[in-house]
Amino acid sequence: LYLPLNRPEIVPRSNLIQRLTEGAHSGRKLTLISAPAGFGKTTLVTEWLHNLQRDAKQENQPKLGIAWLSLDEGDNDPLRFLTYFLAALKDIEGIELALEKSHSMLQSTQLPPIESVLTSLINEIATVNDRIILSLDDYHLIEKQPIHDGISFLLDNMPSQMHIVIATREDPHFPLSRLRARGQLIELRASDLRFTLSECAEFLTQAMGLNISEEDIAS
Repeated sequence: LYLPLNRPEIVPRSNLIQRLTEGAHSGRKLTLISAPAGFGKTTLVTEWLHNLQRDAKQENQPKLGIAWLSLDEGDNDPLRFLTYFLAALKDIEGIELALEKSHSMLQSTQLPPIESVLTSLINEIATVNDRIILSLDDYHLIEKQPIHDGISFLLDNMPSQMHIVIATREDPHFPLSRLRARGQLIELRASDLRFTLSECAEFLTQAMGLNISEEDIAS
């Protein structure tokens, strides 16, 4: 439920950070970072969000609320997913009443549709002036279609000041093509996440502490 700390041996990804920032500031709804294991998806999102937090503290900048949820296999239960989803948003100012109402709906004998739980939350977020970024990490572990449908419903109806980030090893099962056609999606794939030659050099010589030639780095 908490944004991870930056790793000390991180290689800055300034070009990718710029692409992510421009996408989130252009009114797009979803940032999708989709690549196999080991491509640095979580590390990149963590670095980016820490940068946004730092920039938001500067004078005359709008406030920024960041919610983080790391998913696992157990979150395929809709009740558990919604419980942690709402918990991730608990530190966002101005939506306390909606969170309380949504939590009470989860206490009912029969779990209501995810869309019903999200509706009051969406309506109250619309009244908040602050920017909100919700990051869902390891989304590939979610397999239940009702959860995919709920996130799709949120993307279709969420206010303009909200942005969702999904880091995953495979594309989520909701209509990305529709978001892409509407210009509401920014995507980073494995080809984008691969290190450049200069990033390889920085990783090998500084992060790894190796003393090797430029030819070996290129190889």
